[in-house]
Amino acid sequence: MNRFDYVRAATVPEAVQAGAQAGTRFLAGGTNLVDLMKEGTERPGTLVDINRLPLGTVESLPDGGLRLGALVSNADTARHPLVAERYPLLASAILAGASPQLRNVATNGGNLNQRTRCYYFYDVGTSCNKRAPGSGCGAIGGVNRIHAILGASPSCIATHPSDMCVALAALGATVQATGPKGERAIAMADYHRLPGDDPARDNTLQPGELVTAIDLPAEDFTANYTYLKLRDRLSYAFALVSVAAALRMEDGKVAEARIALGGVAHKPWRRPEAEKLLVGRSPSHEAFLAAGDALLESAVGQGDNSFKISLARKAIVRALRQAADATPQSQTDKRVA
Repeated sequence: MNRFDYVRAATVPEAVQAGAQAGTRFLAGGTNLVDLMKEGTERPGTLVDINRLPLGTVESLPDGGLRLGALVSNADTARHPLVAERYPLLASAILAGASPQLRNVATNGGNLNQRTRCYYFYDVGTSCNKRAPGSGCGAIGGVNRIHAILGASPSCIATHPSDMCVALAALGATVQATGPKGERAIAMADYHRLPGDDPARDNTLQPGELVTAIDLPAEDFTANYTYLKLRDRLSYAFALVSVAAALRMEDGKVAEARIALGGVAHKPWRRPEAEKLLVGRSPSHEAFLAAGDALLESAVGQGDNSFKISLARKAIVRALRQAADATPQSQTDKRVA
């Protein structure tokens, strides 16, 4: 691990000022950043400790939504009464991720900004455009079983690892950020980037911007939802494919649908046009399959990971059936129902 300077910020403006300097990283739980520093993948010159900032609460919003502070731990978020009652899809997705020990430390802001678990990104002896722009992508033509089937580019086929973010995408969350130019709100759909020809940038944050909160809209998906995560083992593994599905049912038909995929792209993958195919239809295998096919329309395998296309199609159908039947996937007994 390289030497670095350490700054403990007492206020948000102080953190933003310090974070605007080149080579600076914000430190909260550190469950991802510290690992990357140990591997030599990240080499910040300065760490700005933000743990004393007043960003650790969950609050109701005037419009009926909910604001999740960036420094609330994943564990505290999942078990918060307002989250569990009003946004059970989010609670389920969080509980599907990591381990209890990590969820106790990891923060909401950090979860948003965690980096890919691509083997080549972590291994500084290999080619990786995300870690070393212009060096190439070792995963293309290499070992790529865990890699992207959607939204990839000739520069990068890495996937975003978060479970929480997949649920946030389905719920239409908004990220609140503060930076040198002031405060701004970023729609979850616009927060993470596809790699294009600049895969080193994971998201649309500007230099020095700090995530302060995540806002959840006041929409009711408390009855018909599920978070289905398919992985190599039942605990402490990243998703090969995951599906956040939420339906609003009226008179036995789908009035509104939300579907987001994880483990398949550089960001949570959602296509509103695929969701619209379900609206006004009765829940059926044929309707679910049509939505899945639309969602996966541009999917391309890279060899080792080609199985993800059929796996994702089946997972979408299974998740929509769980949501329609109001039988969400258990995150205690993780066997697929």
